[in-house]
Amino acid sequence: MHIFGDHGSGNCLKVKWTADLLGLPYRWTEIDILKGESRTPDFLAMNPAGQVPTVLFDDGRALGESNAIMRYLARGSRLLPDDPFVQAKIDGWLFWEQNAHEPNVAGARFRMVYLHQPASSVPEAMRVRGDAALDRLEAHFAGADWLVGDGLTIADIALVAYTRVAHEGGFDLGPRPALRGWITRCEKALGIAA
Repeated sequence: MHIFGDHGSGNCLKVKWTADLLGLPYRWTEIDILKGESRTPDFLAMNPAGQVPTVLFDDGRALGESNAIMRYLARGSRLLPDDPFVQAKIDGWLFWEQNAHEPNVAGARFRMVYLHQPASSVPEAMRVRGDAALDRLEAHFAGADWLVGDGLTIADIALVAYTRVAHEGGFDLGPRPALRGWITRCEKALGIAA
């Protein structure tokens, strides 16, 4: 399997972390989206959306969209239990991550880290929605250790990717102790540095 990604992107890292945790062998090619490397004719032939991550499998098939890739890689593993209702709960978090969390938390971070814009460039609505997403997670972890069930799933991997670096987008995790505790649990389970 060949992963095309960006080590600075949470969407790419969550695919890498899933593969690493499951012991899946892969080759990694770093793609610089700001230099247009995901917009070349060869890349677009593989993924017409021109986005990373993209995975090219040994049989020649390609798959984009980080959460779809994670879901495909994790099938049949402890990261995606077989119970259909549990899978639906995980899917709910994956959809929410891409709809409510990632556009705001990662969007603010993209402006500040990738585009080198000041915090003042982040629209107030993006900041408010990002804080609301982080507050929802804080409320959830006030009564639970994991997003679904009693262990790490792809829902946790999907959401920890940008939550753990939310401060790089100007978000304050200081007043969210339950969320910080979950980040630490995830980092330990994934074997990644804090």
